[in-house]
Amino acid sequence: MDESIVDSDETLRHPLTALTLVVALTIPWTVARLTGAAGSLPTVAVIALSGTAVLGAAFVLTWAAETAEKDVPRAFALAVLAVIAVAPEYAVDALYAWEAGLVPGSPASEAAADLAVANMTGANRILIGLGWSGIALYAIYRAMKNPDQAVERREGLLTDQVRLNDRISIELIFLAIATVYAFFIPFNDGIDVFDALFLVGLYVTYIAVILKGDAGEETHLGVPGYLQGLARGPRIASVLALFAFSAFVILIAVKPFAKGLETLGPMIGLSSFFMIQWVAPLASESPEFIATAYLVRKARTTASFNTLISSKLNQWTLLIGTLVIVYSFSLGYYDSLSFSARQAGEIWLTAAQSFFAVVLLVDLTISIPPVLPHLRGPARRLGHLPRHRAGPARGPPGPPPGPVGQSPRSRQRGPELATPRRLTRRVRPHLDAG
Repeated sequence: MDESIVDSDETLRHPLTALTLVVALTIPWTVARLTGAAGSLPTVAVIALSGTAVLGAAFVLTWAAETAEKDVPRAFALAVLAVIAVAPEYAVDALYAWEAGLVPGSPASEAAADLAVANMTGANRILIGLGWSGIALYAIYRAMKNPDQAVERREGLLTDQVRLNDRISIELIFLAIATVYAFFIPFNDGIDVFDALFLVGLYVTYIAVILKGDAGEETHLGVPGYLQGLARGPRIASVLALFAFSAFVILIAVKPFAKGLETLGPMIGLSSFFMIQWVAPLASESPEFIATAYLVRKARTTASFNTLISSKLNQWTLLIGTLVIVYSFSLGYYDSLSFSARQAGEIWLTAAQSFFAVVLLVDLTISIPPVLPHLRGPARRLGHLPRHRAGPARGPPGPPPGPVGQSPRSRQRGPELATPRRLTRRVRPHLDAG
């Protein structure tokens, strides 16, 4: 009896069990889409099934990329991992950038371009606001029970801190450069080819720099570690199969998931903009959060933060830089991806958060007091959801929208927020006069 219990426990802990469970997450939507049953599903069911499929595919994609490091040149592995790290976010962003190019100059094109920028800024802010902060708090909490070399215990209330590896300073330098550059993107009224060349070129330079350092092989755990232990033939076949499967699932799931969020938002009193900026990135970022939390549980906090910071650099360079490329392919000719004045503010806000995070990590430590402002940002957003609920107003109508310099929160009460074109007309004369 005892031996059977032990065998059962070992089976549950086996990496192939985890792989099977994750692949199972993609089956319901795949079957519904291939059989045509997806068209008759309600919006909530479409979001749940397609979102779960994207979640499972993201896990499979990440495991395949980590396994591939054993059989391909390191430079190629880094390039593949860079794309893999932003693949779920890129899929949603590419969808809206492509739709923006189908009907150029129309209100639908402007709305799609704004949603592409919204998803990009939301993913970046969630990665720092919830990812960096949440993993830091989790590492400090875990260190109370299980010692972690990366966590420094100090006397006093909420004084413990996480110390990062010195090698992450390279990522921080490149992240700082990309952040400073991002402040200037809105002045061009869009993302153009020069932005793409600079940001993508910056990431290529980053890869070239880290290739000159130590090329030691990282030891992977779980599914990648198990697959890397296979013979070369089965290992390569497994990687190719996982890549093909996950790419197929993302291809058939990401558009219904994004469109479902657009539809659901107004149904529950929320804007489509909010759903694409905050809810969609939560689904696409969750595999990375779970993976880094798993590293913390294994007392590998430094490795988890290396992954998070590198992923932020990927999203802040490759993700932005490729939007204009997808948009131009959709157009059939080159043009910059324009966005509204509201999205310019979102980019500045995201860049400010990124700059604040880089400054906090200058000494390669992160402690609890600086973490709390990052968490308050997303929490404040979610805390004001009742204001956007549909239905008649219960009080007297609010004051009319104030001037451009008025706070964003007060401007949200005005009806002009739903028409970015009007807001652009209000802002542009001031810019021209300056």
